[in-house]
This record gives sequence, C-alpha cells and structure tokens, in this order.
Amino acid sequence: MKMRRTWAAGAAVAALGMLGLTACTGGGGEQADGGETTLTMWHNSTTGDGKQYWADAAAAFHEENPDVTIEVTSIQNEDMDGKLQTAVNSGDMPDIFMARGGGKLADIVSAGKVKDLTDLVDEDVKTAFGDAPFAAFTVDGKIYGVPSAVLPGGVFYSKDLFEAAGITEEPTTIDELADAVDKLKASGVAPIALGAKDAWPAAHWYYFFALRACGQEVVQNLVTDPDFTDQCWLDAAENLDEFASIEPFNEGFLTTSAQQGANSSAGLVANHKAAMELMGAWDVGVIASLTPDQEPLADLGWFPFPEVDGGDGAPGAMMGGVDGYSCSADSPAACEEFLNFVSSTEWQEKYAEAFQTIPASQDAKGAVTDPSLIPLLEAYGNAPYVSLWLDTALGQNVGNALNTGVVEMLAGQGDPQKLVDGIANAAARG
Repeated sequence: MKMRRTWAAGAAVAALGMLGLTACTGGGGEQADGGETTLTMWHNSTTGDGKQYWADAAAAFHEENPDVTIEVTSIQNEDMDGKLQTAVNSGDMPDIFMARGGGKLADIVSAGKVKDLTDLVDEDVKTAFGDAPFAAFTVDGKIYGVPSAVLPGGVFYSKDLFEAAGITEEPTTIDELADAVDKLKASGVAPIALGAKDAWPAAHWYYFFALRACGQEVVQNLVTDPDFTDQCWLDAAENLDEFASIEPFNEGFLTTSAQQGANSSAGLVANHKAAMELMGAWDVGVIASLTPDQEPLADLGWFPFPEVDGGDGAPGAMMGGVDGYSCSADSPAACEEFLNFVSSTEWQEKYAEAFQTIPASQDAKGAVTDPSLIPLLEAYGNAPYVSLWLDTALGQNVGNALNTGVVEMLAGQGDPQKLVDGIANAAARG
C-alpha cells in the first residue's frame, strides 16, 4: 500500500507563521583546527530505543565522515517549543533541530533562522518520500525540513479491556463510542486516558470533532486565513462539550501528563488502567516504553476517530502530523549531509523499528510490523485527505490559545462559545 496522502494544511504553509521546537547548547557548526566540524543536534527522544537511534546515527555518520562530530542533545517533548523559541530569540540556534512543520516552522523561517534545503535534499530521497511528507516543511514553495515520520492520529485501545467489557466491535460512530464508554465504566476501568496537563492531548479531541464538523476547505484555509466564523467551529466545540458530559476520561485527567511515566495517559493504557487514548502514530512506541517489561503492548489495537452526524467533513478524513528535522541558517554543509544520510532506506527502516512508528520513506514502510499500525496505515492510504494538527498549522500563539481554551472548557471554566471566541481573538491578534 502506497503512503500517498496529502497533508491538507501543509503545502500552503507559505503564509502562516509561528514557532518551532527544542533546546540546550546552541550551534553554528564549530570548525576546529584541521578542518574538523562539530554540529549540535536537538531531538525529543529522551529514553529507550529512540534516544539510542540518534546516538547510533550520529556515530555511524562520524564513522563515514571522521572530520564531523555530532553532539546530540535530547529534550523532553513538552519543553521543545519554548526552548527553540528562546534559541530563535537569542540567535544561539542548534545546527540540526527537530521540526513539526506547518505554521510553527514557518515562523522560524520568517525570522531567517532556517536553511533552504530545496536543492540540498538528495533527489533519491525526494523520490522515496514523495511530495506529501515534504509538504508540511514547505514554505513559499521552498523546502526547509526533511521528514522522518508521518504520524496520523486515531484511537489506540486495549483489545483485552474491550473484550472484558463486552465490546465486540470497534466504535465507528460517536454514539457507539459513548456506548463503549458506558461498558468500560461498568467493567471498572477508565474508558479514555487523557493527559490534559499538557493541553495539546485534550485539544486533539476538539481537532477531531472539528475535522468531522468542518469541510476540507474550511480546515485547509486556516493556513492562509485563520477564520473561525464558520458555524462548524462552534458545532465542534458543542459536540465535544456534549461528549465530555458523559465523563469518559480518567479521574484526574486535568493533572495527568501525556507521556511521562506510568501515571501518564500513555502509561495508563500501557498498564491496562485505561482502555483508550486519542493520539498520533507515535503512541505505539511511547506506550511500549511504559509497559512493565518495556515491550510493545500485545493487545494494542487502533481505530479511526468515529464519524459524527451532521458535519461537513468527508468520511474517513484524518488528522495528524509529520516529524522531521531542519538545519539552522548558519549550519555547515554537514547538516544537510547528515539529514540525507538518515533518510536512506536503511536508516528509515531503523527509525521505524526504534520508534515503532511509520517512516516517511515509502521504501521503508515494510519495516512497519506492529499490529496496531497496520490498520492505521490502511486508513491513511484510503483517507480522502489528511489535515495537519490544528495547533501546528496555526502556529504557536493561536495554537496555544486553542489548546488552552479546550482545557478550560473541559475543566468547567468555559463553554463552547468562549472557546471559539478565544481562538478567533488570538487569530485576530496575529
């Protein structure tokens, strides 16, 4: 199956600006006597196979290029945006940094801090990846990042907990999901794990309700025209508010983190304390790192976000992101050479295995073997369109207002109209 989807909010990121990611010691590609070069790299894999992957990749590149050393720094995911913004403001940028694309990357580009990679990415890499993954890293027709993984979202769940609760079919509608919530409550487990402490996981619920309520053009146009006057945005908020009223989330979800430790939302699923989590494709690896034996969860399944009656979204439409890496504007040529190096089929296959996720390269997709990712890949291949995460597309300021507004509504400190008004006001401020 060919991974051919277009990231609906990615190709047009030309006009939307905002922030980016990551941090610690800055870069500039220091060159020592004798022509040796040291690059700094920031990524978000702080433990396990993912962290080891980047250490191994840096070592392998150094072995082939003895005059280049890559100093790798891992940053906690939730700290990334703020730390990279600090680096942008100070001018002390890392040479290589993780980027999520969309409006977040566009703002760093507009600040003149990112290298144009359009003519520096190997042609065989462009061919193997296809146009869609690069769309999220394209600003004004130029490529400013190299994708590493495509990460569409949906609902990961425990097959064992579903069976124990008497749920025999994966929910396909929001009403069926509500029925599953009732059965799971009766069985004594939390139906849905939610790490609302980190805001963005809670906002995912609004993103997907919006994807179902709003037509494709409405969502796509956010990139160039962040207009929230369409009734669908309020409909989505009201639908989320109604769903939240059945109390589907784990107790204490407002103070639960997303990915840090056994008591995080991913940890609750990993340890069978909650049955479901709405998350992107990276969740498989995160959950695996939090199981008692730090192995993949044997009964993990996946299904698309359920359909919602009355909306304009196309059935089967998906939302997600693309992870990748960019080079700072002042980085030496070794930066793009390293990105081309890790974009080979060999290293993309290793990436898929280390992170238990979907690689950006179509040539490496055979390395995807986790049973929960197979149906996700099928849904991704059949989706009429895939929209970029709303906060990524909108950028840091508007995206943060959206994420915070969702948490406030779920906490009872706001309502659907206040949520939409808050997003609209943030968009008007620019």
